[in-house]
Amino acid sequence: MESFFQVKKPDEVFKIVEQFGPSGEEAVPFEASLDRVLSRDVVAEEDLPEFSRSAMDGYALRAKDTFGAGESLPAMVEVCGEVLMGQESDLVVDEGRAARISTGGMLPEGANGVVMVEYCNLLDETTLEVSRAISPLENVIQRGDDLRQGETVLEKGHRCRPQDLGLLAGLGILQVSVYKRPKIGIISTGDEIVSIDEIPRPGQVRDINRYTLEALCRQAGGEPVFIGLSPDDFESLRGMVERGLAQADMLWISGGSSVGIRDLTLKVFEVFPGFELLVHGISISPGKPTIIGRSGLKPIIGLPGHAASALVVAKIFLTPLILRLSGYAGFPGEFQARVEARLARNIESASGREDYVRVKLVEREGGLTAEPVLGKSGLISTLVEGNGLIRIDMNTEGLYEGQDIEVRLF
Repeated sequence: MESFFQVKKPDEVFKIVEQFGPSGEEAVPFEASLDRVLSRDVVAEEDLPEFSRSAMDGYALRAKDTFGAGESLPAMVEVCGEVLMGQESDLVVDEGRAARISTGGMLPEGANGVVMVEYCNLLDETTLEVSRAISPLENVIQRGDDLRQGETVLEKGHRCRPQDLGLLAGLGILQVSVYKRPKIGIISTGDEIVSIDEIPRPGQVRDINRYTLEALCRQAGGEPVFIGLSPDDFESLRGMVERGLAQADMLWISGGSSVGIRDLTLKVFEVFPGFELLVHGISISPGKPTIIGRSGLKPIIGLPGHAASALVVAKIFLTPLILRLSGYAGFPGEFQARVEARLARNIESASGREDYVRVKLVEREGGLTAEPVLGKSGLISTLVEGNGLIRIDMNTEGLYEGQDIEVRLF
């Protein structure tokens, strides 16, 4: 078995994350598909729009009747009626005639353009003066301009955005197939951990990790399922892991992943048939004592017990894993907001590991400045004070004051 000290580089861990795939598919009402990933192509069953319509308020006419028109020599046409909104018009626009039309109105038969109302002047009830020439199809949205029947409009693997829901609505597609939201089982471990509704005795602390990790799961599109709070007891933890694997698509256990006589996480993982250890230690700080394994097709994760370490590891490595299980096909770095800033002070870093340093962003003359928020990995306050993380490459010995850096926002 791989030794704890044979840690993997972050790039190796990201490649392991990419091995996992979606956790199933389901059909949902289109309005519930926001941020969900399509499991099948969406094909237009009709043209959009289904009729040619005006893009402006004005008059529908034959474009050639306006050729040569200008302010000094306007064209004269006869108004033959008005196109009513939401109705199919029976008007026929012959040569030398025009029909009043509003934005979105159905273009009447015979018309092939719309002159804007600003360039029109009614001399009487039926005589219209047009002071600008238009070209054929000017100010007209043709049938199928948006989408053509039979066209693939959204591809499998696409993550739905607000505008995509508008497209589905416009096509009358009431239901779509999406990948299921992965259920993430969460277990907190440690004899010293108590529920948040208890008053901790000396030596005890409330369970922070459950709530930070649950919130991160929801933020990334997963559905957290709290399995329980386990003491440092083999049988108790084994039972919870068994229930978690039965209920969830992925399992996270915080605590019990570092080297120590009472750290049982890996020993418990190993009793499950088909368990495969993929990662036992990552060359990062904070978060080195991280376990990633697989039980069947389900990822099973051992996170550090310290609150900041657990959340940083989850943010960097497990957010992409949730997106993979949600069906997103590419590497999802684009879903993490980033900004450029200037470093406020020097930061030292040990060669051979990646450091993720918490920073606070301050608006100063000339742009954003990133001030390092230093503190031990057990302090949740450093994450609360910070706005994001900066990454120091494992082949770099530090960053310098005034250096331009990229900040990954929380």
